[in-house]
Amino acid sequence: MRLFVALWPSQEALRDLTRAENRLRASPDAQSLRWAGEGGHHLTLAFLGEVAEETLPELTARLERAARRHAPLALRLAGGGRFGDRTLWVGVEGDVQALGHLADSLAAGARRAGIEMEDRPFRAHLTLARGRPHRHTALRPFADLLTGFTSHEWTADHIALVQSHPPAPGTSGAQPHYEVLHRWPLGH
Repeated sequence: MRLFVALWPSQEALRDLTRAENRLRASPDAQSLRWAGEGGHHLTLAFLGEVAEETLPELTARLERAARRHAPLALRLAGGGRFGDRTLWVGVEGDVQALGHLADSLAAGARRAGIEMEDRPFRAHLTLARGRPHRHTALRPFADLLTGFTSHEWTADHIALVQSHPPAPGTSGAQPHYEVLHRWPLGH
């Protein structure tokens, strides 16, 4: 099973994001991007990749323990950027340092459960769109349009272990389906 740990912005923050995203989608180049869509708007804290089902009991125990050690976070979506011309994202402000500590703690728990984790620093962001293979679309103009964007602040008070189900092969524009397997409150 393909898993990740995430948190979701509040409905109010997501409404703010949708308004900003609608402005971006009005660009003629917007059709050449794969947009995450509203159901896909989350902050990935730890990407676990393929995980064997027999690992789940220990993994969930360690993730729950990590969640209890971290207090709820005051966050807001703000600004934007890109990873080259591959990924367009919205940034995060607020308790970002604490969010990074939470992400590190979740990754450490996953490693202790036997999951191989990529060793790269956590960068708080929410993916909006990805470039399509074999189609070059410059993402800088999209990122520039996000300058000055801020959402309402929200309190992130729980995390979730999520299974990603890929879209049916050959379905143009289809997005993965996300299923929450477990949810844990922060700081309890």
